[in-house]
Amino acid sequence: MTHINLKLLDGCKILVTGADGFIGSHLVERLAGEGASVRAMVCYNSFGSTGWLDPSRNPQVYENISIVSGDIRDPFFVSQISHDVEFIFHLAALIAIPFSYVAPQSYVETNITGTVNVLEACRRHSVKRMIHTSTSEVYGTALFTPITEEHPLQGQSPYSASKIGADHMVDAYARSFDLPAVVLRPFNTFGPRQSERAVIPTVIRQILDDSCTEIQLGDLTPVRDFNYVEDIADAFIRLALCERVDIGTAYNAGSGHSVTIAEMVELVEQHIGIKKPIKTETRRRRPKSSEVFELIADAQKLNSVSRWKSDTSFQSGLSQTIDWWREEITANRHRPSSGYQL
Repeated sequence: MTHINLKLLDGCKILVTGADGFIGSHLVERLAGEGASVRAMVCYNSFGSTGWLDPSRNPQVYENISIVSGDIRDPFFVSQISHDVEFIFHLAALIAIPFSYVAPQSYVETNITGTVNVLEACRRHSVKRMIHTSTSEVYGTALFTPITEEHPLQGQSPYSASKIGADHMVDAYARSFDLPAVVLRPFNTFGPRQSERAVIPTVIRQILDDSCTEIQLGDLTPVRDFNYVEDIADAFIRLALCERVDIGTAYNAGSGHSVTIAEMVELVEQHIGIKKPIKTETRRRRPKSSEVFELIADAQKLNSVSRWKSDTSFQSGLSQTIDWWREEITANRHRPSSGYQL
C-alpha cells in the first residue's frame, strides 16, 4: 500500500471551500497544523461571521490561514481565489436534507453549479488535484451492504440528487478534460461543532438540556455508519496526497460498523448518565419514499491507495463530542430555547 508523506503539506498552498462549516473547519485547522498555507473560503454574510473558523482557538495555527468571504455560485469569485493553489478541497454545499424539500432550486445552484465553478477554476489555474465532497446519501437505501462505490446512485431527496449531479460533473470533467479531480464520499460524520440539526448533536443537546423533558426525534430504525470528524479530515488529506488515484471516481470513507438511531440514543444516554423518554414525531420524519434506511461503508478502495481507515471508535468519538457540548453549555455558547432540535 502507498505511504502518505504528510511533510508534503509543509508550505503547500491550498484552497478549502466551505471552510467555515463543521468538517471544513476541522480540515482547515489540520492542514494549517501540518504547515500548509490555507486560503479558507467562507460564505459571505452581513454579520462578518466566519463560522467555526475562530482564530482564538489556536492562534499559531491560524497564522497559516487566510480567510476570504464570497459565494461559491459566483464563477468569477471562485476563479479569483483559486489562482496559485496546488490543491482545492471543495466542501462548500447546502447539506440540510429537510430544507432541500422546501428550496430544491437553491441546492441545484449551490451544489451543482458551485461545483462546476470550482472545476472550471481548476482547469484555468492548472490545480494539481481537486477533492470534491460527496455524501453517502447518494446511495439511497442500500441495495446491498457494505456499500461499495459500484452501488447504484439513488436520489431519494433533492439534496442527494444535487450531490449526485455534482459527482457526475466531476466525472465528466475528468473524462472530458483530463482534470485531476476525485470524489470523497464520507459516510455519516459527527463530532464537535456539528449543527444541532444533525441527529447525534441534537440527541446530546436534548439530553444535557434541563429544559427538555423528552428526546424528540423522527424514525429510530435507520442504520448509520458514524465516523468521527478528525478521521474524515484525515481521509481528505490522504486522498489528496496519495500518488495512485483514479481521477473522476469516488472513494468511500466509512468504518464499516453501524448502529440504529435507537441504539445511538441509548449509547449517548449511557455516556451522559441521563435517560429520558423518546418522543417520535411525524413532522421529523422524511417523506416515506425519501428515507434512507441503511448506510454501511465499504472503504477498501480508499484504504488500498492511502492506508486510510476510521481509527476513532464510536464510543470514543461520542465521549469527545459530549465533552465538547458540556463545555459549550457551561460557557453559555448555545441557543437559549429548546427549539434548536427542529
